[in-house]
Amino acid sequence: MSFESSLTNREKIALGLTESHLSPVQSNGHQQLLHSEILSDWQRLVASAKDDNIDLCIASGFRSFERQQMIWNNKANGLRPVKDANNQTINIAFVTKAQLLKHILHWSALPGASRHHWGTDIDVFAPSMLNQPLQLEPWEYEHGGPMAQLGQWLSENLTAHGFFLPYQQYNGGVAREPWHISHISQSQALTNTLSFDLLEQTIANHDIGLKAEVLASLDSIYTQYITNIEKHLL
Repeated sequence: MSFESSLTNREKIALGLTESHLSPVQSNGHQQLLHSEILSDWQRLVASAKDDNIDLCIASGFRSFERQQMIWNNKANGLRPVKDANNQTINIAFVTKAQLLKHILHWSALPGASRHHWGTDIDVFAPSMLNQPLQLEPWEYEHGGPMAQLGQWLSENLTAHGFFLPYQQYNGGVAREPWHISHISQSQALTNTLSFDLLEQTIANHDIGLKAEVLASLDSIYTQYITNIEKHLL
């Protein structure tokens, strides 16, 4: 029996290995995929934003395991820029594998552990506020940034519509992401499905860059970068 065939459908959802739970959504002229159970809350959130003259749109919704694996491996292999905590590109030839792992984890989720696998988490922006290409960097949503109004609106309105900001603050793990919203109830259900043992088995059974380093430090990765979110908002 293959590894994937041994998984339940809910485990596959938690790991980004299936699209069975998703529905298409049109946003800013593009089709995105979201968890079917969050569609009505998302539509209400968009309508509420529109009432306040904000064109709330999706920059990124569902992201499969395969897609996250490609992003991760490209960074691990030097095919995609890797940045430090100050958002400066580093030369990976001059860091150890352990250091490289930490740099990647600061900005990119481990395949199998991305909240985007669930379809419950969305990177959002407001196209009308942009006068240059979207970069999805904190300064864009902070005071003086092009989407400061959106950042403030999200902080004040998300919970009333069933969403929260899991990376509202930097807590020593994933970088601050004021654009990343998460559906409270559906994301919590999938948080309960994703376990350390399940993730460990998944990493062991896939071609993941820096696999040996990941498995050797998965305990600390799990607590520092995966479960380390703004739980008090749940």
